[in-house]
Amino acid sequence: MRAVVLVEGLSDRNALEALAERRGRDLTAEGVTIEPIGGAQAVGRFLERYGPRGLDVRLAGLYDVGEEGAVKRCLERAGLGSDLARADMERLGFYACVEDLEDELIRSLGVEAVEEVVAAQGELRSFRVLQRQPAQRGLPVEKQLRRFMGTHSGRKIHYARLLVEALDPARVPRPLELALSHVLQ
Repeated sequence: MRAVVLVEGLSDRNALEALAERRGRDLTAEGVTIEPIGGAQAVGRFLERYGPRGLDVRLAGLYDVGEEGAVKRCLERAGLGSDLARADMERLGFYACVEDLEDELIRSLGVEAVEEVVAAQGELRSFRVLQRQPAQRGLPVEKQLRRFMGTHSGRKIHYARLLVEALDPARVPRPLELALSHVLQ
């Protein structure tokens, strides 16, 4: 193993693996592991394992912007810098998703394309039912789609790959593009 991408969960891993496959890259053959860590709060433990005090492999990571403070503190505790700003974290290979992975993918694809993916899975009717629920009425469709992805166990994981496969190669979300590029240099 020469590089590790730390991601919060399985959906992030599926998205990055799908992106690598679309680019004809074999992460295993290239010595790259994508490690789901079970949430940003666990990043410190994985930085100890893979960072300069551990295996000292090339690192990258994806995190939700709401977790930036926790990731920053963990990077600093792992000896990867001090008083880190987002630009410093990016130089280290750690990239923020504006809200989360699903938000990034929905914005990159656009509502219509995401709904086509949902329809191809036979779930458009279920999505329309969710849209009619009182708590969902009046919300932007993008937020409704994010909620839909999280309503059933495994749905975010399943759709992460499908949404990446549906992306125009020129519209890959910046955090995914940069995290993968960071470890494939």
